[in-house]
Amino acid sequence: MSENPQRVRRLPFLRFQRSSAATPLAATRALAAAFHDTIDLLVKPLDASRWLKLSVLCLFLGGGTPSAAFNWSLGSLPGDIGFRGLLARARETVAEHVWLIAVVSVAALALLLGLLYLRSVFRFVLVDAILKREVRFRPSLQQTRRAGRSYFRWLLAAVVVITIALMGGGALAYPYLRSAVSAGMRSPAFWATLVAVLTIDVLIGLGVALVIVLTDDFAVPIMYAENLTLLAAWRKLKPQLRAEPGAFAVYVFLRFCVAVATSVVTLFLLFPLLLGLFSGAIITGALAVLGLHLLGYAWSWNPVSISITSAALAVLISLMLVLLSVVGMPAQVLIQDFGIRFIASRCPAVEAVLPPPLAAADVTSAEL
Repeated sequence: MSENPQRVRRLPFLRFQRSSAATPLAATRALAAAFHDTIDLLVKPLDASRWLKLSVLCLFLGGGTPSAAFNWSLGSLPGDIGFRGLLARARETVAEHVWLIAVVSVAALALLLGLLYLRSVFRFVLVDAILKREVRFRPSLQQTRRAGRSYFRWLLAAVVVITIALMGGGALAYPYLRSAVSAGMRSPAFWATLVAVLTIDVLIGLGVALVIVLTDDFAVPIMYAENLTLLAAWRKLKPQLRAEPGAFAVYVFLRFCVAVATSVVTLFLLFPLLLGLFSGAIITGALAVLGLHLLGYAWSWNPVSISITSAALAVLISLMLVLLSVVGMPAQVLIQDFGIRFIASRCPAVEAVLPPPLAAADVTSAEL
């Protein structure tokens, strides 16, 4: 018999069934289950609209991987079009007017709050899409409004507390750093102070990252399944952490490995795409500037040229974000599903909302 080309073969070495319903799922088996779930969501069937919606979600959740292609800039254009001078004049203009500084500060704060809010509510939309195998923006946002707002308040409070703590710690450590620097680089006090500051920064960063990982991967699915606030979800999660510290430690380590591996793959795919995109943009800009020179015109900054440049940059940034989100999206879906599968075997409410297994007709047998 011939295989149906539209069916996805189940990998026999990635089995994730538990020996019994009372046995919690190990991290490796949870990862195998998440892998199959991701294939089912993204490939069965292959839907461009679903990919685009999921890419938008993952973009606001921090999708994409930095690339060396970002080093390309308008400064690579032949000739002097004065772009850096324009930016310098813009910074000087803002610095000379207090009201412009206030406008920029308020705009930056509003952008930060907006991104934090979208990250909070879209996290639940992603969980809903994985569990329902369908991206539903409006119904999911309405269903998880209480949980999303609770998560947003927690994120906002965490950002404020961390910022104040870092500023306070910097103010307290400044006299010691100053005295250590004045003693010279050969002074033991200098190196002791530097190592202490770096160690504290690293420990704080790792602690914050660990809390965010546990919240996104475990607390959010519990909040979604039981319609709880974040603190209530953490109260349900803490006994599990105390009961199985080893299993959760293995999960965190395996998740880190998966994140690194998917980042490398994503970067490998993104680099040629972004390189081609930025190269095409630079070539287009160069041809436009050279064409003006051939016609006897010199490039100058005026309302028309600024508008054209702004529109071109907007198009370039939009295309870049599309590439980042589309290529980086499967990794985010896999990692989020990994957490859902792991915590579901330890939380009956989350296990109750898991998607049903595929029908036997949809799984290709190895005997075919």
